[in-house]
Amino acid sequence: MSAPVRVWLNRTYAENVFFIEQLRAAPRPVEVHATHVDADSPVLAAADVASLEPEGLAPDEYVAFALEYCARNAVDVFLPRLNQLAISLHRKEFQEIGTALACPPATAIAAFDSKVDGYAAIASAGLPTPPWWQVRTAAELLAAVTAIEAADGVPCLKPASGAGGEGFRVLTREPFGLDGLTGWPSGHVQLDQVLTAMEAPGAAVDLLVMPYLEGPEVSVDCLADLDGRLITAVGRTKHRRRRSFTTAARYLEPARVLVETLGMAYLSNVQFRHHHGEPVIIDVNTRPSGGLHQLSLAGLNLPWNAVQLALGEIPVPGPADKLAGIEYTLVAGVRPVLPRQVPQALERVPVAFDLV
Repeated sequence: MSAPVRVWLNRTYAENVFFIEQLRAAPRPVEVHATHVDADSPVLAAADVASLEPEGLAPDEYVAFALEYCARNAVDVFLPRLNQLAISLHRKEFQEIGTALACPPATAIAAFDSKVDGYAAIASAGLPTPPWWQVRTAAELLAAVTAIEAADGVPCLKPASGAGGEGFRVLTREPFGLDGLTGWPSGHVQLDQVLTAMEAPGAAVDLLVMPYLEGPEVSVDCLADLDGRLITAVGRTKHRRRRSFTTAARYLEPARVLVETLGMAYLSNVQFRHHHGEPVIIDVNTRPSGGLHQLSLAGLNLPWNAVQLALGEIPVPGPADKLAGIEYTLVAGVRPVLPRQVPQALERVPVAFDLV
């Protein structure tokens, strides 16, 4: 039996336990390494080799830690999530110790370092974004909300930087009432409360405001080669609990243009919603999406395909025609965690790598 391919996932999302399961389904042995600051992270319980990361490292310190970890553990392929941009800037140093980085180049990662930069990059590729306003003051917020309402839209806001739907709120002019204290917490927030908070002394604000966009949400998972040429892309359509797949050109073609224009190698994800019935790009992830494993329902294993690319092999993903007619839903499950005394925290050891 050939030696296992050593793959390292650094501080990543809990959903990537499914990413690990797909690596284990590869036709070759894979030894999965995972590190995290949370001893109860499910990815640690799922990995073959699990360790706690040192906390409080600056990006350059983290790169030095990562280089030392890869060298000490003979890591073949490193899929970084935390400090992805800083790590990508040192791709050559990782190559010199025999570790391939399975992440896009730094230029592509930097283009989406904030949602403002991301929307500018999308527009520069000639692709559609929703109407949006960057606001830092109460006056700017009120002007944006007024413009959206004048076009019969419902205003929403979210942080200019952040992952997923963190901080997303629908703005309302309805006064706060006791019904807001019953049932589950609402995703709505009163406009007057936000304006008051923004006017407070010392308030630092950087928000995006846009109209509420129509569903369904379509999340396109992409795999591209080292030159950023798209190998395969599949859309996952989300409508309430129901999920399905799509290969419609109105989603896949803009995703292809974006991936190839920016050279987004390996795994990435392009998200769409709809404005007046037309798809618009609302977010781009330069990392694997949390729902990537759902493509296994159609026999696709993009995590392993990305590792193959990093190893210099040419992957052959399954045919997209297997996706037709598949519908599914998501349910919660349980996952055991590791005993609290395992793994041991990693010591901060001196390293001999020069970061230039």
